[in-house]
Amino acid sequence: MADPPPFPTDLPEGARIFDRRLVRARRDRWASVLGQHDFLFREVADRLADRLGDVTRRFPLALDLGARSGILAETLGASGGIETLVQAELSPRLARDAARRGPAVVADEEALPFADGRFDLVLSNLSLHWVNDLPGTVIQVRRALKPDGLFLAALFGLGTLGELRQALLEAEIEIAGGAGPRLSPFADLRDGAALLQRAGFALPVADADTITVTYPNALALMRELVRMGEANATVARPRRPLRRATLLRAAQLYGERHGDSEGRVPARFQVIYLTGWAPAPDQPKALKPGSARSRLADALGVAEHKTGEKP
Repeated sequence: MADPPPFPTDLPEGARIFDRRLVRARRDRWASVLGQHDFLFREVADRLADRLGDVTRRFPLALDLGARSGILAETLGASGGIETLVQAELSPRLARDAARRGPAVVADEEALPFADGRFDLVLSNLSLHWVNDLPGTVIQVRRALKPDGLFLAALFGLGTLGELRQALLEAEIEIAGGAGPRLSPFADLRDGAALLQRAGFALPVADADTITVTYPNALALMRELVRMGEANATVARPRRPLRRATLLRAAQLYGERHGDSEGRVPARFQVIYLTGWAPAPDQPKALKPGSARSRLADALGVAEHKTGEKP
């Protein structure tokens, strides 16, 4: 496996939200146990596979962007119309694991090493929420696609881990007298379609669903996030770890507010799905306003009234 690529240096210091070196280091560190903590990645991989299954076409060459240990390749198997799937992963250790399931390369989502018009399909399973310049990355994805190529991605959205965020905030203020950012920021669903349009995709669609997972307590949830490689990696994160008293108080608040009769607590993960097609001359296009040849009122069997006119 090749050495990891250098990180992009064109982003000014103030524009970096995430410490990408730390993201890579944590994925490397926990690579050996990821298989014990990858439930959420596998669940979303199943949902991406279902969506891809609705597309009745072949994809001779596809890219899995942020492949981790090859979870999506394992989920898809020989399905999804994919002939060859190239797996790109930030972590060298995870990329070596992914290579057991097909071609794999160490690559950074912020600086894709692929030629323009290379792929028929680009997939991404819960990786792009760690990207500093998400619009820039999506533009690179669109350039890497052939005309009429498909982009299908899942990333964590704004509603993710809201209960944990609030419990940590209140506990740290109570115990330490102040609080820093302990969880990552997430994208808003409302910006999804606009993001695809800005990157030049045709027929953009953004939608979301929520996955709720239960844990014995909030401490178990936090341990799981660490071993998933999903712990806080923001540039502005506090460098001192949370005090034990703060962690225990956060777990207490979480349990009191959200625990069930057995003491288990839920964790909500909002997953945003982005779907877009690289432009092509023969794609269907939206009709211009006023170009319809039939009236909506006729189709609905009702009388038409002008704006402001009372029925």
